Amino acid sequence: MNAARRSAAERGEPSDLTAIEWIRFSLRMLGLVALLIIFVPLHYLYRIFKYGSPFPMLFLRYAGRLAGARVRTIGTPLRRDVFFISNHVSWLDILSLAGASGTAFVAKAELGEVPVISWLCRLNRTVFVKRENRLGVAEQINLLREALADNWSVTVFPEGTTTDGQSLLPFKTSMLSVLEPPPPGVLVQPVLLDYGEVGEDIGWIGDESGVNNAKRVLSRRGSFELRMHFLEPFSPEEFRGRKAIGARARAAIEAALLTALGKPLRHFKHDVVPVRYNAPKESVPIE
Repeated sequence: MNAARRSAAERGEPSDLTAIEWIRFSLRMLGLVALLIIFVPLHYLYRIFKYGSPFPMLFLRYAGRLAGARVRTIGTPLRRDVFFISNHVSWLDILSLAGASGTAFVAKAELGEVPVISWLCRLNRTVFVKRENRLGVAEQINLLREALADNWSVTVFPEGTTTDGQSLLPFKTSMLSVLEPPPPGVLVQPVLLDYGEVGEDIGWIGDESGVNNAKRVLSRRGSFELRMHFLEPFSPEEFRGRKAIGARARAAIEAALLTALGKPLRHFKHDVVPVRYNAPKESVPIE
């Protein structure tokens, strides 16, 4: 992990790759193209005969592996009628979570501007949210209701942005309005995505562009473990409204993250307007 280059990327400076890093990046991009050539025709052929193609999930699973993520699933993910609430570190979260569970997503609009990644996410029914577009929330909630009505699993990242894997931001619960009241039979399952020590390098934070982050991640040497903790599900009917549901899910994720890190959480060092988070002047452990 190159701390100086990571810090420069956070400031929005483009990352210069070495010759070997360009080779790794190019080989992984060729691998993604090969996966597209295999899975995209299969997907559209399948859709001619039947709804609910499995090929986007398979593609995203192998794309995540190609990018270096070796997923270890801890706990049992519910397969349908479930609303996953997860922390958020990287665009790899979407590839890996979809590959493990086939879930649809709500993700930040910036991800929809990343070449290739945005198209892949749309194949898997991702709903892109503009942070500043408050008028669009009702439309986005309607899309989520349609997803749940089709018995899909749906994932939201209520921190409002990606972090460094060492922090947990307040939860923005507007997207949880779909659970007011909850559709019949739908459960909420909190999820912790733990990248371990590589989380800081993988994390897409600060002023870094999505393209630059993808370039850094795809040029990394070797692979890394992503521990995906599917925590105990609960019924949203037992809680009064989205804020209580969000608080219950966040408490479960925070407890699991504390256990995984084995140390106090850290204050995130960047302001996050959507959740009204103001970074402290110095990053210090949370007491």
